[in-house]
Amino acid sequence: MAGESWKVPTPVKDLVTLVEEPPSQFVQREEDRPGSLTVAADMPDPLPIVDLDKLSTADEAAKLRSALQTWGLFLATNHGIDASLIEDLMKASREFFNQPLQERQKYSNMREGTRFQLEGYGSDPVIAHDHILDWSDRLQLKVEPKDERNLAQWPKHPESFRDVLLEYASETKRIRDTVLQAMARIFELDEDYFISQMGDRVPAHARFNYYPPCPRPELVLGIKPNSDPGALTVLLVDKDVVGLQVLRDGMWYSVPSARHSLLINLGDSMEIMNNGIFKSPVHRVVTTHQQRKRGCHWPFSTPLMVRKCLSRRLV
Repeated sequence: MAGESWKVPTPVKDLVTLVEEPPSQFVQREEDRPGSLTVAADMPDPLPIVDLDKLSTADEAAKLRSALQTWGLFLATNHGIDASLIEDLMKASREFFNQPLQERQKYSNMREGTRFQLEGYGSDPVIAHDHILDWSDRLQLKVEPKDERNLAQWPKHPESFRDVLLEYASETKRIRDTVLQAMARIFELDEDYFISQMGDRVPAHARFNYYPPCPRPELVLGIKPNSDPGALTVLLVDKDVVGLQVLRDGMWYSVPSARHSLLINLGDSMEIMNNGIFKSPVHRVVTTHQQRKRGCHWPFSTPLMVRKCLSRRLV
């Protein structure tokens, strides 16, 4: 293809209305397609559910410990975020993605058509002609530290977007601290141990994922298998979303969602900090023929170089 235009993929939301087959740059290699590994019909045990309001009790702490040792993730209930705020955030994200392409591209993560930046609307950069793309679009924004927010990339429509996102950011930061403190107590450490290790300027990003329907879901992936690089990810799942899967013992398991619950998973940095006792799960998103899907993906990042790792192990 002439020039550099191949580096700027058409947003999938708009592409899906133009094609009957996924373009070749979205088609996974045969060994990487959704059916390349066994997808289990049911989980070997129910997805762990942890009541954040009871994490100070021995029973709930034991549930958290078991969840992070086996799955590396859990559904969080009684998290303290008002249902109205959750609905407002979902509504704001729907309104953003439902805008015409011209409006969405005002917040593009590409500059001058070739220079990629992490923040903004779009997808991952195309780094080679054979680079395989995810069947999804995203809006990613940095929310912490406060003085590093690039508000020019924050959508102005809907008008409530910024205020709702800031309020939700504050709530998820509180949840992050609650979980990290509970983890520290499990290791018989000072409850602020992990928080202090990350410092007071730990980066946090909000990532809104949009998964349109796909005419050939057996050929593509909404998100390729990966683990999150940060400390914790707080995932708010749209009530209509299906497709998230987690890898365990060589099998993929579909992760159920629950209305107004949060899915929290460990990241690579936190697995390093606890010497691999608690796991950072490998996960992916498969596509369907069904209506579009959205989720708010909320990773709390830590520096790639961790200053100090936990030296003691659970017995």
